[in-house]
Amino acid sequence: MNLISNHPYWPIQNGLIQSYPRLREEIDCEVVVIGAGITGALCAYHLVRAGFDVVVIDRRDVASGSTSASTALIQYELDTPLTELRDRYGKPRAERIYQSCCQSVGKLRSLCAEIDDLSGFTWKSSVYLASRGRDVEGLRAERRARRAAGIEVEFLGRGEIESRFSFSREAALFSKTAAEVDVFRLTHRLLQRAKEKGARVYDRTPVALREAAPGGVVLTAAETFAVRAKWAAFATGYEVVEMLGRSLVNLNSSFALVSEPLERFTGWWERCLLWETARPYLYLRTTVDGRVIVGGEDARYRNPAARDAAVAKKAARLEKRFREWFPDIPIESAYAWAGTFGETADGLPYIGALPEWPRCFFALGFGGNGIVYSLVAAEILVARLLGRSHPDEDLFQFDR
Repeated sequence: MNLISNHPYWPIQNGLIQSYPRLREEIDCEVVVIGAGITGALCAYHLVRAGFDVVVIDRRDVASGSTSASTALIQYELDTPLTELRDRYGKPRAERIYQSCCQSVGKLRSLCAEIDDLSGFTWKSSVYLASRGRDVEGLRAERRARRAAGIEVEFLGRGEIESRFSFSREAALFSKTAAEVDVFRLTHRLLQRAKEKGARVYDRTPVALREAAPGGVVLTAAETFAVRAKWAAFATGYEVVEMLGRSLVNLNSSFALVSEPLERFTGWWERCLLWETARPYLYLRTTVDGRVIVGGEDARYRNPAARDAAVAKKAARLEKRFREWFPDIPIESAYAWAGTFGETADGLPYIGALPEWPRCFFALGFGGNGIVYSLVAAEILVARLLGRSHPDEDLFQFDR
């Protein structure tokens, strides 16, 4: 499926970092990772680091699917507030979900240092704005819930917001644990490091699952070649849902633009990450070369043609909203794009196994925190294949 529209910024910014061959022969391995976006790259790197013989295969170029369209805000804060998760799953489990995501932000920074490429990783603060007056009490409750979970967060009132920004809101939550990253570069660097450790990476190679049995899995690559493995890890996002025969996600299209480089960011305190309580919400970040990324205007996915046709109109609306927030920042749009993503009912990913698919593991990082979820999935996958337990393995299972 065509996952993106127009010209996402990251491939243009980075160019062709690394090329990989098509698979043109039968191959055996311990673990085959299907999908070479950020989820597959994180899984492959963690697996190779743990000593597994790994093959990575993608039907597209590496990082050219949903990963290339990501705006790559790194947050522990989920689209679903902790208070809502607590009502749905109970206080202990909901708190563990938020704590797991919070820890993963720091782990991602450590991973960038480990592969000797920060990939634009920059620590940021995050400000979650009340879109309407009636959202204020919800933010107060959310602050109490997060603090009870041991997560540092501050409540900002109108005066504090007006002293920091060129706009005004009734209230906001301020978190120090957040970051930005160049997810396209990070994906390539992870796969390069995995390859240096022995992984074999192939792109432009469509694969289909031929057999999943207790003894292992067999896939057909390029409609011809057999790929035999002890385990298969599916890191293909919602594209695997049809194979599973389960209704797991709703498909949406999200739109984004990136500006020309700017010399000043008047009225934008700390160039922090910004997002809001409205659904769908506007979200903003900057880049290391002084650009602004504005995302939002989400719409229910219909088909690629309808999504593509909407890019120009949606980008104009995003630019207009940015100017309303920051009238003194002379933004000029450079590129605009759209991407299709899956959203679950609770905003959480699906990570784990299914009894009807033996020897298969699914790392499906749905929702607005796909990069953070993918890191959690990689850790759970490695623990599972090593025969160890992982403290978060029950949080994102299919039968939750």
